[in-house]
Amino acid sequence: MIPHPTRLENEIVALHPLAPEHFPALLAQAQEQEIWHYFRTGSLEDPQRLKAWIDQGLLARQSGREYPFVIFDQASGRIAGSTRFREIDPANRSLEIGGTWLGRDFRGTSINRNAKFLMLRFAFESLRVVRVQFRTDLRNLRSQRAIERLGALREGVFRKDFIYDDGYQRSTVFYSILEEDWPRVRNLLLSEIKSR
Repeated sequence: MIPHPTRLENEIVALHPLAPEHFPALLAQAQEQEIWHYFRTGSLEDPQRLKAWIDQGLLARQSGREYPFVIFDQASGRIAGSTRFREIDPANRSLEIGGTWLGRDFRGTSINRNAKFLMLRFAFESLRVVRVQFRTDLRNLRSQRAIERLGALREGVFRKDFIYDDGYQRSTVFYSILEEDWPRVRNLLLSEIKSR
């Protein structure tokens, strides 16, 4: 569904396909426990866990299930973090945007909003999907607010649908943007994305 290599960029961010050579820069950004509090894979601060995560992403891309990116900050040329298309379902013309994380220097900037805009535009205008979904931990209020600011509709909560390594039983909030929502969301995002 997603041709390789796919690169998405504007003057703020560049999304490049995840590759093994991105490991050192991602490891440097991953050294902050706060990033991983709600992340389903657990912490990626450990080099072996991060390497396994990269390998998993590359295998998932090969199989067509996911398409992971690294996020470059255009102003500094530094890798800011990562995001991906996942739950790619060509038969039903749908996918999910998720697995997004940013290093400390890049949170609270326009990096994430610009990355999401590029991904949504590509999904709706190039891939012609009918549905893009997002999901987040019910406890992660910051993530829920960010998804809602994109213009996504909260659909509901899957109760206790995932168990973390520490035994916590997570409930997950689902959101979506449909093809008929995209013109409104596109205009909203275009009016708001700007340089930091």
